[in-house]
Amino acid sequence: MTDVTTRRLDLAGTRDFATSGAGPTRRRALAEFGFRWLQQLWREACAGRRHEGVALAAVGSLARGDGGPMSDYDLVLVHHPRGLTGKEVGAFADRLWYPIWDAGVRLDHSVRTVAECRAVASEDLSAAMGLLDLTHVAGDADVVNAARSTVAHDWRANARTRLSEIQEAVLARHARQGDLAHLIEPDLKEARGGLRDMTVLRALTEAWLTDRPHGEVDAAYERILDVRDAIHVVTGRGRDRLTRDDQDACAALLGHPDSDDLLTELSGAARTIAYAADGTLRRALQSQRARTLRVGPRRPQLVPLGYGLYRHDGEAVLGPSADVASDPVIPLRAALVAARNAIPLSPTTLRNLAAHSPQLPEPWPEVARDVFADLLGAGPGVVTVWEGLDLAGVVERWIPEWAAVRSRPQRNAVHRHTVDRHLVETVVSASGMVRDVARPDLLVLAALLHDIGKVPGAIDHSIKGAELADTILRRIGIPGPDREVVVRLVREHLTLIDLATRRDPEDPATIAALSDAVGGSVTTLDLLRALTEADASAAGPKAWSDWRAGLVNRLHEACRTALVAANGADGSRMVEPMDPRPLSKEVLEKVAVGEPHVAVASLGGAHRIDIIDRDRAGLFADTAGLLAAHGFVVRSAIVRTLDGVAVNEWWIDSPGGESPLPELITRDLTRVRSGDRTPLGRLQRRRAHRPVRSPGSGSPDSTRAMVISSASDSATVIEVRATDRPGLLQDIGITLARASLAVRSAHIATYAGQTLDTFYVTEFGGARLAPARAAQAVAMIIDTCDAG
Repeated sequence: MTDVTTRRLDLAGTRDFATSGAGPTRRRALAEFGFRWLQQLWREACAGRRHEGVALAAVGSLARGDGGPMSDYDLVLVHHPRGLTGKEVGAFADRLWYPIWDAGVRLDHSVRTVAECRAVASEDLSAAMGLLDLTHVAGDADVVNAARSTVAHDWRANARTRLSEIQEAVLARHARQGDLAHLIEPDLKEARGGLRDMTVLRALTEAWLTDRPHGEVDAAYERILDVRDAIHVVTGRGRDRLTRDDQDACAALLGHPDSDDLLTELSGAARTIAYAADGTLRRALQSQRARTLRVGPRRPQLVPLGYGLYRHDGEAVLGPSADVASDPVIPLRAALVAARNAIPLSPTTLRNLAAHSPQLPEPWPEVARDVFADLLGAGPGVVTVWEGLDLAGVVERWIPEWAAVRSRPQRNAVHRHTVDRHLVETVVSASGMVRDVARPDLLVLAALLHDIGKVPGAIDHSIKGAELADTILRRIGIPGPDREVVVRLVREHLTLIDLATRRDPEDPATIAALSDAVGGSVTTLDLLRALTEADASAAGPKAWSDWRAGLVNRLHEACRTALVAANGADGSRMVEPMDPRPLSKEVLEKVAVGEPHVAVASLGGAHRIDIIDRDRAGLFADTAGLLAAHGFVVRSAIVRTLDGVAVNEWWIDSPGGESPLPELITRDLTRVRSGDRTPLGRLQRRRAHRPVRSPGSGSPDSTRAMVISSASDSATVIEVRATDRPGLLQDIGITLARASLAVRSAHIATYAGQTLDTFYVTEFGGARLAPARAAQAVAMIIDTCDAG
């Protein structure tokens, strides 16, 4: 081993690797040694020879002072074209390069004039970003300064045209190298969230289009550099990939108890850098658009999204009306709005929410539970939004147990993500199957918590996870029966696939074992089947194949058939709402003269609206349309007709923060009944601005409607499952009225952004629908919901 290599390893001695703050000191010492050694070589090369207008400069890690013990040297010999001849410069370069090679140091070298540096930077994006770090080592400093200032000037001048090139290069590299945070053998330099992304961050700030985050991002960068340095020491080579064979030694060198702890810290650092790189690039692109489109003073273009949030330059931002300091539910609402619109929360909004929003009370209020379920059912937009909330510390305030699984590696070839990211990906997969189950809110909760027990020291993560899930759900305030279902799903989330792949799916013993696992409940069985697919799909393509899906479906159907036969029904259907308590004389007199009775009660951020009016064709549709026109979101409703009087109970949420005004609703109902449709006009504008999910986003494909033949002897019962949207209930009500059907009663419910509505309908004379009429009504409802 050469003296130079030995000296570099000595400077990176193992004594200070586990000492806080030693990494930057070690790297500065290595850089200083490299500069002194190269300056000595320069003096030897210059001895007795001309060297006017020539300089040695460094780029890359040596120039930045963050090189590792075995990092290569990236050097540029810069010369003035009117100085030495080409032959003289070539000979001079040889006198520099050969001693470096002889010392065993890896070398990337070039010889260029100032003009050539400028030309290379204009043609090669990687070279341009490297030359931004050009640092004088020895020789004529003016030549180096000229090259660096010229490249930097061109970089800023051409930033607008090069941004798209940077974005394409970053995305291509990430697709090629993968995500450092979720790889078992990551490339610390090229993977997403690695060292190369920090180079991109610095290059973007050099363009003067945006600043980059510091603080946690700089600390994360140092942690990754520490791991890179440990790899160099352990292997004796300038590698950037952390292989399985080297992980234990690197963990010991860095003071970690085991390699999993090392990978967890590395994953957390990579996530911080990746999130910062995404946001900084996004803001640079925003700045580019602002420069391109601005003519005169530019005002922010704010599009209202509800709950005090606005869309601005592709991000969700809090407006001045948002009551962050006194509303503990606002982080949930903000996350829901951003996820549904598939945009991230802005960094400023995240910091504001983390710093100023109060802690949710325990148990959570009902409105918080509803919004949380809606967030989990929002689809792929959850991934980016959850990542931002997690990095800001908001998720841990909601679920303290989340800290134990954050960035935890999974040493399993089937899994492609860390534990926490796998949980979020499972939620996204589950959001595409909410139409298959009676309680989608319980499905997405189970998806979020099914691997929460994968913590250090857990012998069986399913059993540990069930214990933790019970604690979490109690804190959230999930009612006892629902909590028991989710806890059971967490505990048994591997049972179905294990039985399906290891046992005979038609054996009565196998069916009995699965029946016991779900407590004899068809509803729980359907939830377990959906969770099984969501879990496997999120793990990776190896975990969910056509073969596995076939076995799971075969066992699920066999067990479901047995349970339905044993129970006589599947137990998942809604029952017709009971008749309300007798109405007061005053209310009846008011309704008799044609005036609706409206009463509003508010509780925990939700509002109950009781509407009593004379029954008529289209009343249900008009009421639903008016509530949507006022910007309210219907959480649930019970609609009943008693002796010609409609007695309806609506539970709504108010994205705009306004409380429902009984007199206003009364006025609008009266106007609509008289034929004035003006109060419904605002609904059309709200429809135009609603977020639309892109195809293949994981959302359910189409509406499902069916007749439940055994649910009632006196009415035809139609069950509808669809993705909720503004005006959906009005559209269904109009369709039923158009089909000349009377809504005798209905049970309206929304879980995780999905409506599960049951309508008891009859002919206007009170008779049940004939089969052909029922089929026609179902087809009309499906067409209406899917058409939007």
